[in-house]
Amino acid sequence: MSDTGSDDLENERNKLGEYEGDRNAEGERHGVGRAVLPNGDIYQGHYENGMRHGSGTYYFKNGARYVGDYYQNMKHGQGLFYYPDGSKYEGSWDKDVRKGHGVYTYPNGDMYDGEWLHHLRHGQGLYHFHETGSKYKGSWVNGNMESGGEYIHCNHRYKGIFANNKPLGPGKYVFDNGCEQGGEFQQTEPDESDGDAGVLKWIPNCMK
Repeated sequence: MSDTGSDDLENERNKLGEYEGDRNAEGERHGVGRAVLPNGDIYQGHYENGMRHGSGTYYFKNGARYVGDYYQNMKHGQGLFYYPDGSKYEGSWDKDVRKGHGVYTYPNGDMYDGEWLHHLRHGQGLYHFHETGSKYKGSWVNGNMESGGEYIHCNHRYKGIFANNKPLGPGKYVFDNGCEQGGEFQQTEPDESDGDAGVLKWIPNCMK
């Protein structure tokens, strides 16, 4: 006879939600099954020893959806996540966090294809600006354009150093007709007297 009363068993079921599928000898979810969680989310896929493990699809009550690999209840491996705002991420996951290589498509049509760390763009990557058609290719640090990179436009490109999503320091413009212009982006000092916050200014080499 079990030392767990029927009321306790019912309470445990309520905590885990409804489940239909395979179980192991201990009664744990194991194999393939479908669960409706107490919060209204739905998971359909593989289980191992009571936890989501292997491939599966998780439907969130808010409209989001994840299709991919799981490891001990966490998104881990390769997966595709559809967000409620219309954006989506397809790529590598590490313990529920975007990490490694992945492609993120944003609601406005922008797209980033590159490396991730802790849910942020980090490493080498290519960002495509949907509205203008321009691209940034280069280094990212904690979600921002940093260090070496280049802006690629329809008829020219800028190659140089970036800081906090803006060109800053030495660089050069390269035009499709073969011409090049070197120089440096400098941050002007803010003028508090007239409310000037300071701006970036391009200084060509010939003007130094």
